[in-house]
Amino acid sequence: MRTPTHRVRRPGTLLALVGAVLALLLAGAGPAAAHAALRGSDPEDAAVLDAAPEQVTLTFTESVRLAEGSVRVLSPTNERVNPNPAEHVAGKADAIRVGLRGKLPDGTYTVSWRVISADGHPISGAFVFSVGEPSATRAELPAESPDDTAVTRVYDAFRYVAYGGFALLLGVAVFLLHCWPAGTSLRSLRRLLVAGWAALLASTAVLLALRGPYETGGGAATALDPGLLGSTLTGRAGMALGVRLLLLAVVGVLLVLLGRRFRTADSAPPVGPRLRVAGGVLTLALTVTWAAAEHASAGPQVPLAIPVAVLHLLAMAVWLGGLVALAAALWRAPADAPVPAAAVARFSRLAFTAVAVLVVTGVYQSWRQVGSWEALTSTEFGRTLVVKVVAVLALLVAAAYSRRWTGGPSATDGKGVSEAQATDGAEPRPPAPSGPHRRALRRSVVAEAVLGAVVLAITTVLTGTPPSRATVETTAGAALLQEPPVVVATVPFDVGTPNGTGKVQLTFDPGRPGENVVEALVFAVDGGIATVPELRLTLTHRAEGIGPLDAKLIDRQGYWWTDSLRLPLAGTWTMKLSVRTSELDQVTVEQDIRIRDRLTGAAGG
Repeated sequence: MRTPTHRVRRPGTLLALVGAVLALLLAGAGPAAAHAALRGSDPEDAAVLDAAPEQVTLTFTESVRLAEGSVRVLSPTNERVNPNPAEHVAGKADAIRVGLRGKLPDGTYTVSWRVISADGHPISGAFVFSVGEPSATRAELPAESPDDTAVTRVYDAFRYVAYGGFALLLGVAVFLLHCWPAGTSLRSLRRLLVAGWAALLASTAVLLALRGPYETGGGAATALDPGLLGSTLTGRAGMALGVRLLLLAVVGVLLVLLGRRFRTADSAPPVGPRLRVAGGVLTLALTVTWAAAEHASAGPQVPLAIPVAVLHLLAMAVWLGGLVALAAALWRAPADAPVPAAAVARFSRLAFTAVAVLVVTGVYQSWRQVGSWEALTSTEFGRTLVVKVVAVLALLVAAAYSRRWTGGPSATDGKGVSEAQATDGAEPRPPAPSGPHRRALRRSVVAEAVLGAVVLAITTVLTGTPPSRATVETTAGAALLQEPPVVVATVPFDVGTPNGTGKVQLTFDPGRPGENVVEALVFAVDGGIATVPELRLTLTHRAEGIGPLDAKLIDRQGYWWTDSLRLPLAGTWTMKLSVRTSELDQVTVEQDIRIRDRLTGAAGG
């Protein structure tokens, strides 16, 4: 009997493959568009207004969906002052607003918000603004995070069950159809197939019921609210869960049809092309219900990200679910009826292909969701991804050792099995691994299955964690909101006479479009404050053809001032400053100034 013709892939081979693709991870990755984060608000955080605003506007980095009670504006005495729910700004999916009741008293108001980002995850926060002057009291918000509740924890747990059920359903089905030789006993695998379907069906039903409380931050009792369930089904995530339930009902019918064939014999009957095609279509549709409602559905390159996510999930399910099927077959098979050598060899090749797909698609997803090397250690998503990579490497090492017991002559007590014999679908010749080799294979495959469960758990955590690019965007937005509330410019001048040089320091408060208070201080050549008989300031927005606007500065005996300068938009404004130091000496100088956008904090135009 000749020795096997297929090559044994050792741990070094797999590690070299992983090392090569990881070298590409994030290489040359530039900034990625963010998953939803608050970009700005009007009024801004901590703003002090002379008069009460008519509405509050929030702008996000991408489109968001409103949930029940998405925005609450609370008075200093904790009374709600927005009589109507929030709505989207006309024509803008990334901006929402809520109207306020009239005649608000002075004091500090708290804006609490919670919206659903495009990838289905709820995000929330709060900020304050004051009318007149800050008050000694303000609304009290709950101390615990609205994103860390009993409902959230149960929801995340059932998300893991759903992933596990899908992996079991698809992995066992592929193992039976592709790896298990026809006419061979499959009694030990039937229940696994049904268990995977039942786990996925039950977890999907629970996820759909809890989706409403998960989005709104409500308690578990609200899951029974028909109105909330109806609202959930109109959202992307709720719709995906509903479609998944319908697809699983069809899968159940398909399993019943297959079960009738299985009950007539103890071995695997042939499955016709129609059932195979139907199973493939249902599998693809089920996978899309994840990809179309999670991270792949938001951010950059969505048309590419969704099919990549589908491939990643399919490869994961085929590999990990197949591992469980193989482990169960090895563990439950009696000594006189070992697992067919053909099944082990076929799954070994199938698993290697699945791993290659996982690595390639995983690299792309990591690049898209992390964005930079620094984010791997500075964000929760990045650190969790590093842990997943380590777990996957450990899993690959375990898989390589399993292949040692299936690829060489010693694995079959010196008898070997040819490539043709392992793949021709005929009754396996010679026998599968037995004795100590079988026990070693069984232990290594069980170890793989355990590590696979760990990887699946980490993957579930990742899908529920905001991508690094979103965290970075949120941090950048917070930094913008913490910028100095004014814009300061220093303009030097020289009237051409001895000691005729100096500078004017101009302060624009708040340095945003709208009403601005301008203060101007004149400094002499020695750095001391100087008085001048005349100071005139005009501003022109050349890109839009606006101006010149006269600031109409008033001499306040030591500094010049106005509170009536109204700048209609952000961007670059050209200041023309005329300084007269005596009856005869005067000079006009120009300098550009950047006025920041009211909502984003960035300079426009």
